Amino acid sequence: MSEDKFEMPSDPAGPSGLPEKKTVSANRTRRVLAAVAVGAVVAAIATIAISGGMSQNDKPAVTIGGGGAPATGSANENAFTSAGAGDCLNWTPATESGGDRTDMAKVACDSVHRFEVAGPLDLSVFPGAEFGPGSRYPGALRFAELRDEHCTPIVNSYLGSRFDPKGKFSVGLMFPSESAWSSGDRSLRCGLQFSTTTGELLPFAGRVADQDQSNVWDVGTCIGINLNLPTDPVDCTSPHAYEVISVIDLGTQFPGTMPSVEDQDRYLEGVCTQAANEYLGSAEALRNKTLTLFWDNIALESWLAGSRRVNCSIGKEVETGGFAAITGSAKGEILINGVAPVPPPAAPEGRSLPTPLPGAAPPS
Repeated sequence: MSEDKFEMPSDPAGPSGLPEKKTVSANRTRRVLAAVAVGAVVAAIATIAISGGMSQNDKPAVTIGGGGAPATGSANENAFTSAGAGDCLNWTPATESGGDRTDMAKVACDSVHRFEVAGPLDLSVFPGAEFGPGSRYPGALRFAELRDEHCTPIVNSYLGSRFDPKGKFSVGLMFPSESAWSSGDRSLRCGLQFSTTTGELLPFAGRVADQDQSNVWDVGTCIGINLNLPTDPVDCTSPHAYEVISVIDLGTQFPGTMPSVEDQDRYLEGVCTQAANEYLGSAEALRNKTLTLFWDNIALESWLAGSRRVNCSIGKEVETGGFAAITGSAKGEILINGVAPVPPPAAPEGRSLPTPLPGAAPPS
């Protein structure tokens, strides 16, 4: 098989006829936003859109391919057609190879790869004429439906029902290019991939079954921003929505059954605040930079799949929802929407008195 074996699907077209932009679903997790004053933390609950919060249905169906008929007997063809459950595949990304993916090969799963095969899907055995000889090419939308209908059960079976649908990995489907389809190819592969919100496949090492699937980023990672919503990791010198300051393993604090969201919040409020103070260098830095501290919660399906880790992060929420654009790492000087933050007035010394209600007697 040549570089023409697989198709790189485009995003589904919207009403304008242009590809619709992938957005981040707000239903993945609840985030706790903490307004940090000097020496104290006030937690406020909010549901916001965070990178990695897309449902699996939002993930691109496949991100591998080209066009044209396969070259019989090529190494690329053999790697794909002989790949079975448990095999791992790697290749040079199109951005680096100029679109030539003839170097696809099976690799050891403990080395870097871009796709872990969970099982084959042969459309030639499906009843009816939809996938029969001379049938019309399904296209990206139909392939996405096939992924959801058939690959998700295959992945769940492959992982023994320990797939985290809100975790780091997503269900993927490798399918023939349009020209290969016209030549009668109906072989597909279901599997696991680590993809960005824009569909780029990121390399990873190790079998998914052997690792924590928690959807976390390394400390110091900055997550980009588009229309106030988080996107993919970027250099912190570029505009971004938030910066990851810590990775917390809830399993160390809660070694038994899954803690309630309230118990998670009570624990994370303290450890994330401490992490922010250490990351920024002082207890006043977060307040002076007018930033917001927030953290993840783990959902039941993620806990049952074995996910235990969450991120503590800092960003700047906006009243209309989402985030402001931050430039620069919060460890140093930053700009928020292009303007340097102005520290709020210092809290008055001594006991603060509440403002009396209209008509109320003055405090004695």
